[in-house]
Amino acid sequence: MELSSLPPIVLKLIKFVAVGASGLVIDFGLTYLFREKLKTNEYLANAVGFFVAATNNFLINRYWTFSSHDPQVWIQYFKFISFALIGLVINSAIIWYLHSRSGRNFYLSKAIATIVVTIWNFLSNFFFTFR
Repeated sequence: MELSSLPPIVLKLIKFVAVGASGLVIDFGLTYLFREKLKTNEYLANAVGFFVAATNNFLINRYWTFSSHDPQVWIQYFKFISFALIGLVINSAIIWYLHSRSGRNFYLSKAIATIVVTIWNFLSNFFFTFR
């Protein structure tokens, strides 16, 4: 089956996940750098990684995943970042619960949170930011 024969939402989801993979490298890399090497608070480190990755993902998703040519880039960016910030709250809550409350490994907790937030981010951006 060719990718072009997939329903548009499925093709966009595949692209979104591919872009998310680059964001994941940025997110985890910066989180590790800030938490382990720079010794910042783990939640601040998580926020830095998440925000930089979200900005990267906006740019790539805008042009590649959603092929948006809307001239109101800043409005789209604000929407994207707003949904990402809601995702950050969800992400942090999951990490807090799994790591701080349940004693799970920080990075395993972050990985689980990332899967949940990926679904949130895709749906919110598909239906609102880039509709």
